[in-house]
Amino acid sequence: MTIFSKIVAGEIPAYKVAETVEFLAFLDISPLAEGHVLVIPKKEVDYIFDLDDETYMGLQIFAKIVANGLKKAISCKRIGVAVIGLEVPHAHIHLIPMNKVSDLDFSRPKLQFTPEELEATAKKIREFL
Repeated sequence: MTIFSKIVAGEIPAYKVAETVEFLAFLDISPLAEGHVLVIPKKEVDYIFDLDDETYMGLQIFAKIVANGLKKAISCKRIGVAVIGLEVPHAHIHLIPMNKVSDLDFSRPKLQFTPEELEATAKKIREFL
């Protein structure tokens, strides 16, 4: 069971920003930027391109909805999208508020926020969804 499946099961807490029966969006706790969100299918599948077509398309539409709310909540030029797929063996999409291309550089040091700051950010995003 992946760490993401444990979040879905409620075994590990997360700063949730959106949830449906099939999908979940929550803050990355080691973000590249304030508001860095991970969007996952609740069904555990390692590789995003191994998702069945219906789940894949649903995940993309859910990510778009979250990205639109995120853009309103966090001041930025764009919401960057990345699928790396090596960190956790559970398909996921990174949504990252960005102002320049280097904001999506995953080799940069990750930011640290307090639990209170993360909860405030999650709440701010939820208000725009």
